[in-house]
Amino acid sequence: MPKPTSLRASALAATAVLLSASAAACGSSDPKSEDLSAQKLNWKECPAPSEAEGGGSAPSPLPGGGEWQCATMKAPLDWANPQGDTIDIALIRAVTSGPQNRRIGSLVFNFGGPGGSGVITLPAFGGDYAALRTRYDLVSFDPRGVGRSAGVKCENDEQLDRFFQQDATPDDAAEQQTLVNNTKAFNAACDKNSGKVIPHVATTDAARDMDLMRQVLGDDKLYYFGISYGTELGGVYAHLFPKNVGRAVFDGVVDPTQDPEQGSLGQARGFQLALDNYAKNCTSQVEECPVGTSEQDVKNRIARLLKDLDKKPLPGLFPRELTQTAATNGIAQSLYSKDFWEYLTEGLQQAYEGDGKILMMLSDSMNGRNESGQYSNIQAANVSINCADQKPRYTPQDVESKLPEFRAASPLFGDYLAWGMLSCTDWAVPGAADHPDVSAPGAPPILVVGNTGDPATPYEGARKMVDALGDGVGVELTYKGQGHGAYDSKNKCVQGTVNSYLLDGKVPSAGTVCT
Repeated sequence: MPKPTSLRASALAATAVLLSASAAACGSSDPKSEDLSAQKLNWKECPAPSEAEGGGSAPSPLPGGGEWQCATMKAPLDWANPQGDTIDIALIRAVTSGPQNRRIGSLVFNFGGPGGSGVITLPAFGGDYAALRTRYDLVSFDPRGVGRSAGVKCENDEQLDRFFQQDATPDDAAEQQTLVNNTKAFNAACDKNSGKVIPHVATTDAARDMDLMRQVLGDDKLYYFGISYGTELGGVYAHLFPKNVGRAVFDGVVDPTQDPEQGSLGQARGFQLALDNYAKNCTSQVEECPVGTSEQDVKNRIARLLKDLDKKPLPGLFPRELTQTAATNGIAQSLYSKDFWEYLTEGLQQAYEGDGKILMMLSDSMNGRNESGQYSNIQAANVSINCADQKPRYTPQDVESKLPEFRAASPLFGDYLAWGMLSCTDWAVPGAADHPDVSAPGAPPILVVGNTGDPATPYEGARKMVDALGDGVGVELTYKGQGHGAYDSKNKCVQGTVNSYLLDGKVPSAGTVCT
């Protein structure tokens, strides 16, 4: 099973699901000899999102008037053969709301995943970046392999329903073999349906796309805001093109020094910390916590629920049932933001009464499934990009040997994240490296923002990113808060510091803390 994705788009999907109760392959097969950096983008009204992007309606008008604009940029399918076949990269923008003589350039966003569609995520949260729009065009994109940008296709909707219903934490040899077989089948489907694309979806490829994007947008430097996996992408970009970095913010920081096992173990600790904080918050309220009498009681009841679901699932969203895996997935989804804690409380209350709908809605949003039963390609892209990047391939025996350490890190999420390490085992394409290289000597200061309560990208990753970027490059800003990322917490200190840096070039003192 893929591990939980680390991205803002995940939060967007959860909100839409709870409040409401086919990907392009290659853009061209003909060799291209022209200089792609000289191409002109044809900005026009945005269409409704594709199924691979998650479906839905075209973006609403911008606050204060104006429309979102969309365009397609051509990029080499294989950056090792830039004169060969091309693919289409889908872009979206909101032109600056300020005077042109104050415009700095384009601010490019990546919201994480990997696998999140920037074309649908930026409009959903565009209002949060209104201050930045006063001096920048806000731009985002579907990275290669995602959504409309040569989106990877693996299994169909019916197959994915079965895949996400399986037991992702096997208790015996038979369950283990079923998990291995299902993972092999999923990976084989990716190769069968997207074999031309999956060798070329690594983060280094996406970083080269961003430098082409910088040129096509007409900027001498890349101005960048990366969230979650977007920080890894930004770090790789800075490594490849240190002299082309303008002002860059990394928020919700991936630890670039970790291999996949260490990253999964870090996530286990991070989600456990977030669950501990949720339990503490619930039981410290003036009114009685409806899901437990103490912090430990909350966690014990959740553990009993998951154990019971392993034996007997609850009715979920007909005809599907709430399995142990779906419930674990849904709980993890609700920990991405403190704003979702109320949904977790409601979902647990409902499950204790024998109804699994809310937890299943949360799980669906994590997996990119809409109410009509259609899946975006977020998980297919997530696996494809991770497996292109990550060299290690783990066996069931490797996982079994590590289970005690994962369980110590998180009694609730340890098994789930440990077995998730099998997702690349039978992948058709070799992985690139144990971990990304983000060393960027010669780059200007990059603002690196860590959140002490972040479940998906634990706080320690921010310091590791600063160290890995190199002397004089990374500048750390700490937010003592909850949820994934910091800027969108609405904390005035964080937003003020980031805005001053991006808008006016004011680099804060290293080690600045916001509470």
